[in-house]
Amino acid sequence: MTDFIQKIPEGDTRERSVCNTCGHIDYENPKIVAGAVVSHDGKILLCRRAIEPRAGFWTLPAGFLESHEQPEEGARREVREEALADITLEGLIGIYTVKRLSQVQMFFRAHFNGKPSFGAGDETLEAKLFAWEDIPWNEIAFPSVTWTLQTWHAGTDAITNLTRFSVVV
Repeated sequence: MTDFIQKIPEGDTRERSVCNTCGHIDYENPKIVAGAVVSHDGKILLCRRAIEPRAGFWTLPAGFLESHEQPEEGARREVREEALADITLEGLIGIYTVKRLSQVQMFFRAHFNGKPSFGAGDETLEAKLFAWEDIPWNEIAFPSVTWTLQTWHAGTDAITNLTRFSVVV
């Protein structure tokens, strides 16, 4: 087993894990999450989580990008996996930085391809369209879901309202 030590590599400014044998630097980078607010006739698609963290709570369909995957591809894939829905992305709603988790979260505005068709994927207990006034706010899984829904509802996005572009928590 290779031994890693903590040191500042030559030409760097941060302490990193470096292999004491070969000099390989083990960079730890943020995880990127992509998801979508899928709407139809003013209603929003939410998924009740079947997995931890926050199993049983409602969220937007979203998840971690795979290697070599563009955020737009990841958002469409996550909606297919979690809500069994095919969608078209319309634009970027916002980018949220969750510093304590080392995550960057990107959410897109979207609509169903054709007639709304959705269901519960493997990581979802149920999927449902909610009118704004019926969203179970006290059962929302993550703060970034609330921020994204509020931005969606205000009709703004990252392009038109740069003050909401990135929230750091």
